[in-house]
Amino acid sequence: MTSPELTPEVSREPGAHLEVAHALDEAPLSRYHFRTVVASGAGFFTDAYDLFVISTVATLAAAQWHLSTTDKSWVTGAAILGAFIGASVFGRIADLLGRKRVFVIVAAVMICGAILSAFSSSFLMLVLARLLLGFGIGGDYPVSAVLMSEYSNRADRGRTVGLVFSMQALGLIVGPLVALALLASGVSHDATWRLLLGIGAIPAAGVLWLRTRMPESPRFEAQARGNAAKAAADLHKYSRGVARVDGLVGAEPVRVETRTQGSSSLTQLLRNRRMLRLLLGTAGSWLLFDYAYYGNTLSLPTILKEVSPTASVSQQLLWSLAIFVACAVPGYVLAFTYMDRIGHRRLQVIGFAIMASAFVVLGLVPALTAHVAPFLAIFGLSYLFIEFGPNSTTFVLPSEVFPLKARTTGHGISAGIGKLGAFIGVFLVPALQSSIGLRGMLIVAACASVAGLAVTYLLPEPARRSLDEVSASVHEAPPRVGPGARAGAASEPLVGSASS
Repeated sequence: MTSPELTPEVSREPGAHLEVAHALDEAPLSRYHFRTVVASGAGFFTDAYDLFVISTVATLAAAQWHLSTTDKSWVTGAAILGAFIGASVFGRIADLLGRKRVFVIVAAVMICGAILSAFSSSFLMLVLARLLLGFGIGGDYPVSAVLMSEYSNRADRGRTVGLVFSMQALGLIVGPLVALALLASGVSHDATWRLLLGIGAIPAAGVLWLRTRMPESPRFEAQARGNAAKAAADLHKYSRGVARVDGLVGAEPVRVETRTQGSSSLTQLLRNRRMLRLLLGTAGSWLLFDYAYYGNTLSLPTILKEVSPTASVSQQLLWSLAIFVACAVPGYVLAFTYMDRIGHRRLQVIGFAIMASAFVVLGLVPALTAHVAPFLAIFGLSYLFIEFGPNSTTFVLPSEVFPLKARTTGHGISAGIGKLGAFIGVFLVPALQSSIGLRGMLIVAACASVAGLAVTYLLPEPARRSLDEVSASVHEAPPRVGPGARAGAASEPLVGSASS
């Protein structure tokens, strides 16, 4: 039996939503793009801040509560497991109910998770609070990426969505700085780890305030809800006239009904072979990448301890900070600066290839893992191309290749499966390091990088193409977009499963 194809959309106001899409695609890079970057990206600051400080928190809490190695893995991995669930659940909800509603909810969930984590009175309570925090962080992935993608123009979409993700760089720097400051201040270890977790609620609160002031995604409002006039009015106001849809601004906001048979059925989406191919490319590469990235990052104190057994916690923090500042931050900057020029899929391939090469060299040359300086140099190189590569592109690509009514669903499934890879890495990397050694563990990470490179080729190249053109190129000929599309759009197919 062949997989079902989703029925093309037919609007009673043909082409109106295409005019909204065209206005967004051709709008110059403006202040409203950067306001959206801040509203979307602040959640990723929280994600990265939390990603770094949790390894320090686990070490301090383990000493206080006498936790086993498995218990510590649950402390570091609980939020990632929560993110696996949250990304999948909230991604689907955002396709059904709208991006903005979920955008606000996940920020509130992150605030609650951070506060409850800081006031945890037991190991079990801390793990449950971390699960809640991760649930919100996971939900933030699809809505932040897709909302930014849908607000972006076609020429700079990689840059703007990449900027959202690059907010992680600030979290990677602020996390160790706060940890070092608290450790040096003489504050008790119990108060230190609680403050580290509680501070994560501050940026989440700022996210909540920013997001309540944004309108719904104009593409979603126009196409999924069939209200192109309202979408045009919201866009005109939000962009302060930069993105204008002539003929629709000032029109009566009358809802335009659309017909998309089966587009709201998750089962039908997952039975569609083209959707499955895209999911294999986005979710598969994300899972393989996150296994290596999160496994190595969250185990970095243990890795550095093996390279230099006499190093103190503060020394390990300083070395980690040096890697982030010298390698990770430039990688983020290079990614959002050159991604659209190089190509999103191509950059992911390049990043995976250099990651694999760096891990193989570290795994095969014993001297490199016996001395701090050469290890940090090669490991830092891998970090540079992690950020200037798959850490950015695995976030960007799923926001582009899926159709509008499955876009947050596809991104959410991809992000969720990616976090599942991270969760596996949190438990498997320390086990591999104990059983086959640091160098053996790095060879396994190299194999995961090669596999990630291979599945990337299942995806189309979306750089500098409209969202309509990208998704339609995987399925059918792209629809007409732009001024004048309304008159002739009725005779051209709008692919419900492939077109935004």
